[in-house]
Amino acid sequence: MKLISMTVSAVLLSALSCNTYADTPLLMDGKKSIYQRVLTTPSCVLKKNAADTSGDKVAAFSRFYIYKDEGNSLLVGPDISGKTSGYLDKSCVVDWKMQTALMFTNPASRNRALVFKTKDELQKIVDNSKPSDVVTPMMEKLKKNESISGVISAEPDTYVDYKKQFYLLPILDFEETMFDDGNYLRELKIASVTKKGDASKSQSDLQNELKNFKAAVVFVIDSSISMQPYIDRTKETINSIAKHIKEQKLSDSVHFGLISFRSSTKAVPELEYVSKVFVKPGEATDANQFKQKLESLNQAKVSSKYFDEDSFAGINSALNKIDWSDYGGRYVVLITDAGGISGSDKLSSTGLDSKELRAEAKHKGVAIYAMHLLTDSGKRNSNHDKAKNQYQDLTYNDTISKSLYYPVNAGDVNSFGNKIDELSKSITNQVKLASQGKDALGTAPDEKDDSNMASDTAALGYAMQLAYLGEKLGTSAPDFLSGWIADRDLVSHDKVTSTPVVLLTKDELSSLKDVTKKILDSANEGILKPEDMFSQLRSVAVSMGRDPSALGKTDSLKLGELGLLGEYLEDLPYKSRIQELDEQTWANMGPDEQNQTISDLESKLNYYQQCNDDSARWIKLNPKEDASMAVYPIPLEVLP
Repeated sequence: MKLISMTVSAVLLSALSCNTYADTPLLMDGKKSIYQRVLTTPSCVLKKNAADTSGDKVAAFSRFYIYKDEGNSLLVGPDISGKTSGYLDKSCVVDWKMQTALMFTNPASRNRALVFKTKDELQKIVDNSKPSDVVTPMMEKLKKNESISGVISAEPDTYVDYKKQFYLLPILDFEETMFDDGNYLRELKIASVTKKGDASKSQSDLQNELKNFKAAVVFVIDSSISMQPYIDRTKETINSIAKHIKEQKLSDSVHFGLISFRSSTKAVPELEYVSKVFVKPGEATDANQFKQKLESLNQAKVSSKYFDEDSFAGINSALNKIDWSDYGGRYVVLITDAGGISGSDKLSSTGLDSKELRAEAKHKGVAIYAMHLLTDSGKRNSNHDKAKNQYQDLTYNDTISKSLYYPVNAGDVNSFGNKIDELSKSITNQVKLASQGKDALGTAPDEKDDSNMASDTAALGYAMQLAYLGEKLGTSAPDFLSGWIADRDLVSHDKVTSTPVVLLTKDELSSLKDVTKKILDSANEGILKPEDMFSQLRSVAVSMGRDPSALGKTDSLKLGELGLLGEYLEDLPYKSRIQELDEQTWANMGPDEQNQTISDLESKLNYYQQCNDDSARWIKLNPKEDASMAVYPIPLEVLP
């Protein structure tokens, strides 16, 4: 069988006709609020009557709800409002029980994911004690576009960012299992639109596109008291690199920005600001312009209330106040000697923690670096370990499977200066090579040195260029297949190939927010009396229609068994720490673990609000559906 090359194509919108009204869609078996839904394949046509032999063409992977099953045909509608559109042949649709989908990670530092015809074909490799002996020859054949036994498709060789070009790879089934070496993975059955006989882009096409590649580096620097030497050294780096860029004729291709942060001005008004954008990428392109923009940037004249500063406010500003759309290379560099104020703290201006900001950075396609200055004052305040844990989590990058966290011993100014010089020059050199059509056209960079910032940046630069090429050299012309895929590299098991997401409607996200808030309020009450927490949650469950007699009063009743989080989160391919909680487990937790659980819930709640407020995030899976049925891909890792 000839290997079919997968393309992740945008969900297209097409006009549908023939609207009538019925009652409500059919419920899924065993569900009280989840309706039967299907996705169309490229062969589907929408007919006025079940017996018709022709109808209107329907875009692949349009979502429809089933109102009536007539054997070989289905009466369907675009949403659950009662509006029906016509009939689809059952043979042309696929059931979509879990509203989940798969998003590929950047393939730069791993093997491309393969789609196997059967689960058994995938399982043979998962069980193999020497998977590289099997997978390496497959990868060689894939490069030559040759057929591979048991494999029906592969992910694209360039990265397609779903935030710029939404694509849908629905998850139809899954199983959690483990490799022979004990590492866990998910085996996922997905559906895909594909492109047969896809001719590879020529080398000259890739080179021409890379010549337009641009990068932006935004420094996010702590300007609290005692930070002046690092502020001055950062200014020096920007001025020096600006001159170098001008000499290399790269002023239009590499841009720098700077954001400063301090702490709460409510607690200490004399701090003047929490976070402030001094220069955005592209606003200053030579040393004199930078000097003017940064002239007023100096350390604070007074101390903050805590040793921790609101570094997360600076990161949030970098992600949401900077327009990254013109840049293929996207870098944020955090510079601080202090930990970040927790999102659950009353002095936090964002309500977000490292996990939520990491998810937002991933959404924006931004790599976050942290230059952690290990100063004596941080040591005296026992702050180093806490800050290290926060920033390792914040900067963890799925593409290279490691954190971009770089400590500066003793906060040495010269060592710090050398690090930011190295980083800036490395990024600039990558853009220079890209302008010559080099770098991302060969193999991925060597990753032998696991701690070297230059090699990390080279690997990221390669990945960002692949993403850029994937956007510029997109694919089309769909056909259909379904098969099994692993969410981990079949050889390097620590590398993630894909991320499952749940596609929540606005109503579902609103419900998730409300229930998370109720769990959070109950958890706060339950710190002193665990029985009060679960008593309140039982009352909430009853108010939501649960049978009181089914809830009982045992201290082993798990939170998930209360049915609070909704049927739309049931059966998903993830493990919920919150849903596994029972009264006894909560009571046995120490205060630190209870407070961390509460803090995690607060941060998730703020993240849901941020998603809800961003109108650009929402996608319609059917052009005729009600606006409330639009969905957004929420990563499973940020669910409760």
